[in-house]
Amino acid sequence: MLRLAFLFFVQLSLCFFLVSGVAVAQVITTQAAGAVDRSATGGAQTLDDILARQRGLALDDSFRKDNTGTPEAAAAISEQLGTLGGVSDPELWRQLRYGTAEVKVSSGGEVAKVLVQDGGMRWLAFRAGPLRQYGGWLLLGTIGALVVFFVLRGRIRIDGEKTGRTVTRFKRVERFGHWLLAGSFIVLGITGLLSLFGRLVIAPYLGKVPNAALLDLGKWLHNMVAWGFIVGLVMIFVMWAIHNIPNRTDLVWLRQFGGIVGSAHPPAKKFNAGQKMIFWSVILFGTSISLSGVSLLFPYELPLFAKTFGLLNATGLSELLGLGLLPVDLAPQEEMQLAQAWHAILAFVLMAIIIAHIYIGSVGMEGAYDAMGSGEVDEAWAKQHHSIWLAEVQDKQAQATKNSPVSPAE
Repeated sequence: MLRLAFLFFVQLSLCFFLVSGVAVAQVITTQAAGAVDRSATGGAQTLDDILARQRGLALDDSFRKDNTGTPEAAAAISEQLGTLGGVSDPELWRQLRYGTAEVKVSSGGEVAKVLVQDGGMRWLAFRAGPLRQYGGWLLLGTIGALVVFFVLRGRIRIDGEKTGRTVTRFKRVERFGHWLLAGSFIVLGITGLLSLFGRLVIAPYLGKVPNAALLDLGKWLHNMVAWGFIVGLVMIFVMWAIHNIPNRTDLVWLRQFGGIVGSAHPPAKKFNAGQKMIFWSVILFGTSISLSGVSLLFPYELPLFAKTFGLLNATGLSELLGLGLLPVDLAPQEEMQLAQAWHAILAFVLMAIIIAHIYIGSVGMEGAYDAMGSGEVDEAWAKQHHSIWLAEVQDKQAQATKNSPVSPAE
């Protein structure tokens, strides 16, 4: 479990440093660029602007975004251009591109008012580049680290002989909630990966038609199974939240590295510190993934990011992280692009955590699978890994036996 906790913190740290590094790079680039002299171009973009954009550098495009014409600049009616209102064709297209044009539509609402939205290219580049690259390496790196750990540490065995006496670890309803959540997450993870990597790893070998059919089925499964994931998430929160509140016992577990390093067996209640970190990761990440997923299932009906960005700006957290003021005027399409990106990023992080959890619950620890398999664990295993919980269960059993009426002898 210590390795699991370590992997979890490493993954969160990597995500933080990646986001911070990008933000800092953008700030440095913007500062280095400085003000550009556009007097020779009449305020239009320069060659330096074009080259900077081609190199992927941050570029202040306010010289175009704000140059959308003004009525005060209109030509007099006696002049050659007449009364264009100060808005030329290029300026009108800039208004459309940056969402400042007054567009009226007879149907379709706010979505139909957006005639030009080039953020889709940035989203596509992110999806095809950093998301695939870093997400894929995160999963492969997690699997590789677990293989190395298994080779070095081996399986965590039960000390001594099994007692042959079992104790109920999880009731049937608890196991149902766990497997509903776990099974649906596995289906969601596989179908999500197929959607992201199918064009790269399936189409070249099976062909585009089989890939399209597989992705069509995967999309349907993803949308349907998502509701099972949400139900399972609610179930385990209701059943286990009270048992996953941190306490002083967790500090002992962490100091002794959960018994993974060395031969100590730190005491623990129903859930140890490592399991608590897994639990809250699933609850927090799973809830955010579910919200963004529902937003994607019902496009444009549940915008999440404009209000969230406004809250972060108000608290000053975005500037504290070096991200500056986040945009709060988002087109409906931008909301969907951000929802998909956030959904995928958190899914990758949670998949890495769950891979480590699966390892511990299967080949990594002897007797761990029985807890969620049959629900019964040997007393020797329970005493080694959850001694406080075992003592509580035995006390309750002894009290129940003591209070039960004794039938008179015949």
